Amino acid sequence: EMFLRELTQTIDTLKGAGPAVCARLSKAGINTIAELLRHYPRQDKYEDHITRRTLDSVIPVCNSGAFTQPPDAVSESREICTTARVSHISSIYIHKKQVPCITVFDGTAQASLLCFKNPELARALAREMTGAAPDISYLVWGNFTYSEKYHKIQSGDFEIEREDAPPAVLAKKHFGALLPVYRLSDGLRQWHFRTLIQNALAQFGGELENTLPPPLVEKYNLLSSANAIRAIHFPRGFDEQAGARRTLIYEELFYLELIIALRKKGQGGGRVKEKNDSTALQNRLLSRLPFPLTDGQKQVVAEINADILSIGQRPMARLLQGDVGSGKTLVSFLAALAVIEAGGQAVLMAPTELLAFQHAENAGRLLEPLGIHVAFLTGNVKSAGRKHLLSALASGDIDLAIGTHALFSADVVYRRLALVIIDEQHRFGVTQRQAILNKGIGDGEAAAENAQSPHLLMMSATPIPRTLAQTVFGDMDISVIHGMPPGRMPVLTRTFSQENEAKVYTLVRKELAAGHQAYFVYPLIGSEEAAEDFDSGKTGMPGGNDGLKDAQSMERRLRENVFPEYKTALLHSRLDDARKKSIMESFRNNEIQILAATSVVEVGVDVPNATCMVIEHADRFGLSALHQLRGRVGRGSAPSTCFLVWTPPESPLAREAEGERLALWQKRLKVMRETTDGFIIAEEDLKLRGPGHIAGTEQSGYFALGLANILRDAAVLEQARQDAFELVDADPRLEGHDGILLAAVLERARPFTDAGW
Repeated sequence: EMFLRELTQTIDTLKGAGPAVCARLSKAGINTIAELLRHYPRQDKYEDHITRRTLDSVIPVCNSGAFTQPPDAVSESREICTTARVSHISSIYIHKKQVPCITVFDGTAQASLLCFKNPELARALAREMTGAAPDISYLVWGNFTYSEKYHKIQSGDFEIEREDAPPAVLAKKHFGALLPVYRLSDGLRQWHFRTLIQNALAQFGGELENTLPPPLVEKYNLLSSANAIRAIHFPRGFDEQAGARRTLIYEELFYLELIIALRKKGQGGGRVKEKNDSTALQNRLLSRLPFPLTDGQKQVVAEINADILSIGQRPMARLLQGDVGSGKTLVSFLAALAVIEAGGQAVLMAPTELLAFQHAENAGRLLEPLGIHVAFLTGNVKSAGRKHLLSALASGDIDLAIGTHALFSADVVYRRLALVIIDEQHRFGVTQRQAILNKGIGDGEAAAENAQSPHLLMMSATPIPRTLAQTVFGDMDISVIHGMPPGRMPVLTRTFSQENEAKVYTLVRKELAAGHQAYFVYPLIGSEEAAEDFDSGKTGMPGGNDGLKDAQSMERRLRENVFPEYKTALLHSRLDDARKKSIMESFRNNEIQILAATSVVEVGVDVPNATCMVIEHADRFGLSALHQLRGRVGRGSAPSTCFLVWTPPESPLAREAEGERLALWQKRLKVMRETTDGFIIAEEDLKLRGPGHIAGTEQSGYFALGLANILRDAAVLEQARQDAFELVDADPRLEGHDGILLAAVLERARPFTDAGW
C-alpha cells in the first residue's frame, strides 16, 4: 500500500499516454500519476447517463405563441436520457452535404439524431430494424437543442442502443453511468483523459492507503482513500459522488488546519498574560494627542500590551485589522513605544517609499518630542547616509526604523530588534514572515541578546473575512479596530455612466469652488500602455487599451480644457520617489487642487481637504481596490463623495467583457453604493471572486486546494480546525492513543507540506 503522493510514476507508464499526449499533460502541470488522479472533475459536472429526462424538457415554455424564456434559453443545450422508438431513418442536406438522420419518439416529443460523426450508425440501425418488432425500444442519451427556426429537437452528440442489449454493450456506451467532465486545454479530449484516469485507477487505485486516521473516518462516515479517489472520478451514483467530495474536502481542510495548528504550537509556550496598563512612554504620547483614542483603539492597544509585556517566552504574532482611517498607524506607534521603553528596537515596514515616508513624517512629529530616535531607510538612501544609519541601527542608537523592504537587506544588523510592524501586509506575501523574523535573532553578539524572534504586528487596511483570516493567519492572534475616530463622516458613493461625464465634472467643480480638492483615478498611466494589474487580476484588453482613459492624457485634458482655473498634477508609479513626495507635499498644502493618478494613491495618501474622488472605468477595479481608493477621501470633517464612472453596457468596452464578467462588475458597483463597511465589502469580494484574491493570499500557497472552498465549506473548515487543534494539543511523546494517532497523522501530512502548504 502507498499514499497518493507516493504515486510518482510518470504518465508515460500508462497505456494510451504517448509522447504527444504526455507533452500536452506536462504543459497542463500533470506529469505523474498522483497529479493525474488529483486533477478532479469540474464541480458537480458529470455527464448523467442515469437520470431520466424526456425530450420535451428541451422545448422552451410557450405562452400564447410567444416564448417566455429568454432567447439564450431557446438555444441552450440540454442533456437527455430517455427511452424511445425509432420512427424512421432518412437523410437531410446540411450545407449541401448529405447527413443521415434518425428520427426518434419517446412519447413526449420527436427528435432528430444527426449522424455527423458516424454515418454508418444509421445504416446499421436500419439493417437492425429490418424484420424487428415495431415496438422495439432504444436507450437514447445526448445533448439536444431546440431549433426555433425549424421547430425541431435535434442532436449531433448522442448515444443510442437497444434497451435489451447485454449489460456489457450498454456499459460500453456508458448507459447507467456518470461520466466526469474535466477542465482541459491544449488539445486534450474528454474521452482520452477519462481513459487515462481509468487506466491509472485500474493500475494503482487499489493500492492506495487511507490518508485520514481511522477515528476521523469513522466519526464522519467518510470513504476510504481508494474509494474516494475512484468515486470522485467515476461514481456509481450521485450519492457516492457526494460522499467522495465530502471525504476529499474534509481531508484537504483537515491537513490545512493541521499545518496551521503545528505552526501555532511551534511558536513556543503560551504567555502568562497579566493586566497591563499603558506604559509611561505611551501615556506621554496619549497626553500630547489633541483627541482621545477610540474604544476600538484602546481595546487593541490593551491586547498588544498584554502580548508584549506578558511573562513567557513566546513572542507576539498578531494581525491588526482596521478599516481605512480607523487609526491603525497610531496603534502601531504605541506598540513600538512599549518595546522601546523596555530597551528594544522596532521597525515599521511599508510596501512603498511614499507610504513609508508618510509614516516617518508622522513618527517624527509624534515620537521625537518624547526622545525617540526615528530613522528612515529605503533602497534609495545614498551610500554615505546609509553607512551612518546602519552603524546607528547596529549600536542601538536608533529606536524606530521606518522604511521599505530595505530594512531587511543582508547588510542591515539590529542591536536588539524586538518588534516588527508590517503595514499593508498583503503586499509582501505571507511567506516572507519567517525571513523577516529571523532578522531579529541576528548573528554574533547581537544574537546573544535576542534569545527569541521579535514580536510581529501585521496591519491590514483590507479587511479579511473571519473565515479566511482564521485560515490564512490561523497561527496568529487577530485584533480588529472597530469604529472610526470622531469627526469622520461616511463617504457618499455615486455611480455614473461615462455618458454623464459632464455632470460629474459639474459636481466636482462645486467642491473645488468651495476650496476643497479632488482626485481623478484612471486604470492606465499612458495611452500606449496595457492596463495595470489590480487586485481583481490583469484587466488589460487585447490589442491595446481599447479606448480606456489614461492618467497622462486626462491630466492634460483636465488642466487645459475642463478645469483650467485650477492647478492640476499627475501622480503615478513611474515617477521617481522625490517627484512623488514633492507632488504629494504640494497637494497636501493645497498648492495643487486636482490630482490625476493611477491606483498609486490607493495607499498612504492622507489629505483631509480632499473631498471628492472620481474613479474612471470603475468596473475595471476589484472591490478591494475601490474601497481602498475611496478611503482617500472622507479623512476630514467635510462631507465627501466618491464618483464611480462605469462603462455603459452598449459600448465596445463592455461588449468585450459581456456575460459573467459584466455581471460581476455590476455587482461590485452595487456593493460599493450600498455600504462603506470594509468587512462587508470583503465578504462580498470573497463571494464574488473566491478566496485566492483577498488580501494577496494567492501568494501564500494556502489555496492550492483541489475541491475545498473555504467560503462554501466554512462549516467543514470549522470542524476540521477543531479536530486538528485538538489532536495537536495531545503530546506526541506519550505512548497513549492520542500520541500514536498524532504521529500517524504527521506522516500523512507530508503530501500537503510537500505541495507548498
